[in-house]
Amino acid sequence: MKNTLQTDVCIIGAGPGGTAAALFLAKKGISCTLADKEKFPRDKICGDALSGKVINTLKKLDPAIVEELAAEPTQLGSWGVKFIAPNLKELRVPFKKNFDKNSKPPGFISKRIDFDNFLIEQVKKHSSITLLQEKQAEKYERTDQGFKIFFKDQSELNCCLLISADGAQSSFARTFGNIKVEHQHYSAGIRAYYKGVKGMDADNFIELHFLKDFLPGYFWIFPLPNGMANIGVGMRSDKVSAKKINLKQELKRILTDYPALKERFSEAELIGDIKGFGLPLGSKKRIISGDHFMLVGDAASLIDPFTGEGISHAMISGMYAADQAEACLAQNKFNTTFIAEYDKKVYHRLGKELNISTKMQYLIKYPWLFNFVVNKATRNKE
Repeated sequence: MKNTLQTDVCIIGAGPGGTAAALFLAKKGISCTLADKEKFPRDKICGDALSGKVINTLKKLDPAIVEELAAEPTQLGSWGVKFIAPNLKELRVPFKKNFDKNSKPPGFISKRIDFDNFLIEQVKKHSSITLLQEKQAEKYERTDQGFKIFFKDQSELNCCLLISADGAQSSFARTFGNIKVEHQHYSAGIRAYYKGVKGMDADNFIELHFLKDFLPGYFWIFPLPNGMANIGVGMRSDKVSAKKINLKQELKRILTDYPALKERFSEAELIGDIKGFGLPLGSKKRIISGDHFMLVGDAASLIDPFTGEGISHAMISGMYAADQAEACLAQNKFNTTFIAEYDKKVYHRLGKELNISTKMQYLIKYPWLFNFVVNKATRNKE
């Protein structure tokens, strides 16, 4: 006899989006099941930056969690981001105006293996969250009450509401959310860890370099604790295909062909392997819910098209998914029309930013125009 579980709300994927949804549900006193195919701690290929939006979402959950995160030795406080234009002009944008480094930083950088595990430890504090690790969903089936999930270990789970937070490769999002990989709305990226990179910013600003012969892609350097740095490159997938670009080769070329970067990496050491990943961009507005389900984070294609930021958008969408789940359960309504309020909240919060970032993404196709914008911005603090 098969082991069949029952829950009102099932969340597939225990990354930042899924854990945020579970934790906000727990705060509301609503039980849920949170399942992930991996056992934590586990690595996740990412830029590792936790922006102010991540911190604000955690504060809404519980300010004490931010205090715990700030005390973690695995994170590094960050005070802003700097954009380096094709003409090498630098624009520094602090996360907080007139910041004081003696106060708590508005952002952090933390390896995903550490940050995601930090969130899992928060999940474990709540008896209302049933955490299932090494639980891979293989098939989904609609039922009169919602969905039946078939796991690889032969167990099954019935739920009224399914929150899909299982990332860029979500089979549920493709099958039931009709989310397709569209190369003009998708980015390819690679990430590497280095130690001993010179010239890191004194205020731990993250760096986004828009190099003239690598447009419309970008190169990043994000500082990490213990002299480490997360570096990588990203470019829209349709451009990668059209130009037949090998991103690993491009990364190596960037580190040797650009004089300033060559000097900064002259004594740096690669730690581990260079790894690739895909970024489903929020440069297109999509339907991210339906009968008895919601899509969260990368499964909903909410990544910032310009900076590649995805963690904060995953957590914000997870928070709104919890709000909508509460409304669905309270009124026993799970139909498409009722649950579409989730889409409205997500795009009301993130839509304007995504639109601006999409325009900025197109802007970097024209180096002279991007240079002009950066030059003008450096003369205007606001």
